[in-house]
Amino acid sequence: MSETIRIANSELAVEISSLGAEMQSLQAADGRDFLWNGDAAWWTGRSPILFPIVGKAPGDVLAVNGTTYPMAQHGIARRREFAMVEQTETACRHELVSTPETRAVYPFDFRLTLEHRLEGRTLSVTATVENTGGKLLPFGIGFHPAFLWPLPGADGKQHSVILDNGAEPGVIQLEDGLIGKTLPTSPFKAGRLELAHTLFDNDALIFPEGAGTGLSFAADGGPSLHFTFENLPNIALWQKPGAPFLCVEPWHGMAAHAGGTAELVERPYTVALAAGDAMRFGFTVEIRG
Repeated sequence: MSETIRIANSELAVEISSLGAEMQSLQAADGRDFLWNGDAAWWTGRSPILFPIVGKAPGDVLAVNGTTYPMAQHGIARRREFAMVEQTETACRHELVSTPETRAVYPFDFRLTLEHRLEGRTLSVTATVENTGGKLLPFGIGFHPAFLWPLPGADGKQHSVILDNGAEPGVIQLEDGLIGKTLPTSPFKAGRLELAHTLFDNDALIFPEGAGTGLSFAADGGPSLHFTFENLPNIALWQKPGAPFLCVEPWHGMAAHAGGTAELVERPYTVALAAGDAMRFGFTVEIRG
């Protein structure tokens, strides 16, 4: 059975489920909810962790040195129970370790640790991947948090995504969930993307590089969420068309190429971790206004 725990300080409260170590709510002290509620009419996810792949595999099949394994979109971790290994009033740490069941679909030994921590009006979410086996560990990893759109109290206001670096990064078009061509123009203008539901008619907007290490999701004259990213070079924005949420997704790894190989090591931005090594990835989100 899954268990949900709560961490809180004087500014924020967060609930996290043991299933996927997935955040269930992000609430300010004044009662405003910022995280998507998982309404099944649109999308049951709220903030899943993506591991050991980000995005789809061709035909939902992953290949490792020519041997194929079934692998659903975004991997196995989001569907697994994590063990609670540490909890305080303002932080918690969950852990997933490889088992015979995970090795049947992903033939590697690993430890995946997820930490949620509050400090003031900021939540930090950190994932650490450790190679506990004796061979190279290839993987992709990403975060998939969904936030209410419109933001609380901002009905009818223009919402935008604003890059800290002011860039106009290139965007990739998905083809049946796989990485397709780079589009000729960026939807960002001087670092600003004014959001409209029609932007997501053809699935997510994926920015492989150039979006930088920080951005804001903001309502004109209303609240905003400011994000920073650690070791997560790929950024995606996604909404199920017409749904009242926006996913701000930082990744290290992407879907397989359309028309390409199913081999894990051939996927864009795949990490290759040496035996005994560990690597950390994370994001912060600060509530402003």
